[in-house]
Amino acid sequence: MSDTKVLRLVKKSEDGLPEQAFTGKAVAKAEPKPVLSPITKLTPPRKPRRPKQRERARELPRLSREEMLKIFRTMYLSRRLDDKEIQMKNQNRIFFQISGAGHEAILTAAGMCLRPGYDWFYPYYRDRALCLQLGMTPLEMLLESVGAEADPNSHGRQMPSHWGHSKLNIVSQSSPTGTQLLQAVGCAEATYRIRLVKELKRRIKNFHGDEVVYVSLGDGTTSEGEFWEALNTACNLRLPVVFLLEDNGYAISVPVEVQTAGGDVSKLVSGFPNLFRQKCDGTDPIESFAVMQRAVDNCRKNRGPSFVHAKVIRPYSHSLSDDEKLYRSEAERVTDAERDPIKRFGALLVQDGLATTDELQEIKDEVDREVNEAADTALASPQPAGETAMDFIYSPKVDPTSAEFDTEDQVELTGNPGTMVDLINRCLHTEMKRDARIVVFGEDVADCSREEFINDVKGKGGVFKVTANLQREFGSKRVYNSPLAEANIAGRAIGLATRGLKPVVEIQFFDYIWPAFHQIRNELALMRWRSGNEFSSPVVIRVPVGGYLKGGAIYHSQSGVSLFTQIPGLRVVYPSNALDANGLLRTAIRCDDPVIFLEHKHLYRQAYNKSAYPGDDFMVPFGKAKTVREGSDLSIITYGALVQRSVVAAREAEKQGISVEIVDLRSVNPYDWNAIAESVKKTSRVIVAHEDSISWGYGAEIAARISTELFEHLDAPVQRVGALDTFVGYAPQLEDAILPQSADVLKTIVELHNY
Repeated sequence: MSDTKVLRLVKKSEDGLPEQAFTGKAVAKAEPKPVLSPITKLTPPRKPRRPKQRERARELPRLSREEMLKIFRTMYLSRRLDDKEIQMKNQNRIFFQISGAGHEAILTAAGMCLRPGYDWFYPYYRDRALCLQLGMTPLEMLLESVGAEADPNSHGRQMPSHWGHSKLNIVSQSSPTGTQLLQAVGCAEATYRIRLVKELKRRIKNFHGDEVVYVSLGDGTTSEGEFWEALNTACNLRLPVVFLLEDNGYAISVPVEVQTAGGDVSKLVSGFPNLFRQKCDGTDPIESFAVMQRAVDNCRKNRGPSFVHAKVIRPYSHSLSDDEKLYRSEAERVTDAERDPIKRFGALLVQDGLATTDELQEIKDEVDREVNEAADTALASPQPAGETAMDFIYSPKVDPTSAEFDTEDQVELTGNPGTMVDLINRCLHTEMKRDARIVVFGEDVADCSREEFINDVKGKGGVFKVTANLQREFGSKRVYNSPLAEANIAGRAIGLATRGLKPVVEIQFFDYIWPAFHQIRNELALMRWRSGNEFSSPVVIRVPVGGYLKGGAIYHSQSGVSLFTQIPGLRVVYPSNALDANGLLRTAIRCDDPVIFLEHKHLYRQAYNKSAYPGDDFMVPFGKAKTVREGSDLSIITYGALVQRSVVAAREAEKQGISVEIVDLRSVNPYDWNAIAESVKKTSRVIVAHEDSISWGYGAEIAARISTELFEHLDAPVQRVGALDTFVGYAPQLEDAILPQSADVLKTIVELHNY
């Protein structure tokens, strides 16, 4: 039987410029150039071809009959899996369903143009057909639906349609809208960085040099700021990212004209440089194939990112938790149904003589049997045991609390004493020499972004000079500035780490970490657990934190430690002196978990916490506290800037005959419970002191646990010292009243001793 193809006549757009011709001939063109003219309106539904048009189409390159039938099969299989899940949900055999119905054509085409296990994929929940085309099986999808332990997507930990498959390079997907975009950009940036660093080409697995990163999104997601941040970086670095916008016209119940100024995202992104933009009818698999081939080819040849705006339909409600009849008219729903990609493509196959209705029915019957058998197998597959709930919160192979990371007893200090800034900087230098996978980026961390001037200027190296001269030594390929966008920093770092690099990034001030909190809380901390250890992102995020700097005020004095320590999956470290900062940072870099490394600004250059250099392999393990002052009458459990303030208070208390022991936690998640317990049992009185507000703070948890587990050893109530339950003011006298001072600690010591 003969092959077929589709002819698209060149039309005129609303602005008078010719639209791309979506033909098999166009697909075959060598080295397509990015289209910089405005994107035109979408191709309308296919009209019946006249005989002359059909004859002309047959003269062009085309897909084979076998390929066309495979497209139909994948599309139909995707739809039947949706229908089976809906049936199972209605039978209360699964617990959630969200479909990819109406998106099958563009997604099947995308899968045909990309390479599973070679390229990288950041899909969203409508991308069932893509995953099928890449090689995920119906059984694997239904294992996720029933929450089976054998599910390769998440091993029973995520909702259905949250795709992930390590063998296919489908990176674990989450529910928050649009968070995958910056990660995809970071993943593509890994290819860019690896090409620049010769040693990395040997060290990084699955590096090819021409891999493409696919990321998809719905039209509603374009309202998220991270969408624009992702486009900005991808275009700026000319990264090989294919952005596929699957525009079904709705974000749940909100139509596109309410979401988007002008109702057309393509017009809004037209000003991005280096962006190859195309539109297509995403319900037409042949047109979609032509467009996706050009988009992928553009990225494969390192010309920059591609943006495909595919107009699709949503014949089902957003999910089974939604009823579209509440907000969509019957006429609109009927119009969508007329553009159903499976019905249209099946009719085309019959019309062009590629298959008979009986042959298509045979395919449908075969698919139905496969889906039913897969469902039966999935329903019989066991769910994960309850005792596995704590598995893979952290790396099962590298334990930063172990003796392997404890070299304190062997330390030999040499050279002149250095400040915390000095020893953090030196750790970064030595670790970057040791491990070529480390990249350092953030706001203002480079010496000079315009390298032609780097020898003419002193260099920035961070607002606190912590990263000074790193760029001079390791070059802009490994040390570079980011946009002023904290989510951009964190999201890209996750993508880089997923590929095997080791990002050590800086958020310039803790006060501005909140735009990145979404990426940290919902993505970075969860990557390993939600994928069942299939993926991980061991990123180090360095953050200057805290007050006690005159003039810091509200937005340069924040702490908020407990907001991070309560997140499973994160390690949170808070050194109080130069020596510990050096050893803890080295542990953070060498461990295999994400770490929030808090550096108190007030402690950066204090003379009292200086140290000589401990050597290039000095490490302090996480979860190991340090008794900085021995005592017998009461204990202070503290960290950060309150360590020195407690020492000053203890010296004053000693004049009154009160012996105070001080335990510096050093890492606050995990923390050293054994050291706390040992000290409390020794003194029977305890104060928990920290810089955070007194209510709802980190110290409340420590105090509660002491009261619960060590009650019989206490001779007095557990006391806490912390900041007032307000914000840090600008005026020095106001700041002193708000933040805990040595006098506050001393007052509490005396009161507790006299209890």
